[in-house]
Amino acid sequence: MPPMKTDPNPRMPYQHPNPKEALPDIVIAEAIPMDERIWVPQGENVWFRPLCLNRSQGYWMNLLRVRKSGVLSRHRHPQAVHGLVLKGRWFYLEHDWIAEEGGYVFEPPGETHTLVVPDDVEEMITFFQVNGIMYYVDAFGEPLGFEDVFTKIDMCRAHYAKVGLGEDYVDQFIR
Repeated sequence: MPPMKTDPNPRMPYQHPNPKEALPDIVIAEAIPMDERIWVPQGENVWFRPLCLNRSQGYWMNLLRVRKSGVLSRHRHPQAVHGLVLKGRWFYLEHDWIAEEGGYVFEPPGETHTLVVPDDVEEMITFFQVNGIMYYVDAFGEPLGFEDVFTKIDMCRAHYAKVGLGEDYVDQFIR
């Protein structure tokens, strides 16, 4: 392979326009918000903070915050999930590892697991990218429900309307 050319102006911005069909960037200065209204309730002592809700590709990226110990949910993913633990720790009953602060987790497609927050953890926050759906099941695989990017958007609209931010507050995260 021939050597790559050297850029004579590495600090000069790109001089051509981006494609007009390109979506705008999402830049969130305060990803872990001080305003509690931004956290969308998902269950008792469980919230999520949307970062990107991609309706055209069917994935979402959010922070999951849990302020309780015990079983959060048992679920299956038909597509890959990526997680980065920002605070606290958690584990799956089906595995012998623990996801700890600063740790990264890759969840392969097809896996079913039961998320547990240990008793001594007061708060857990994990950044997740979820592709496709979260398919909730009982211990024998019987369906209990699901979430996808569209149910997440609906939850956000209802919550933001209720807390006075307006249901369109979520639009800034939708692509």
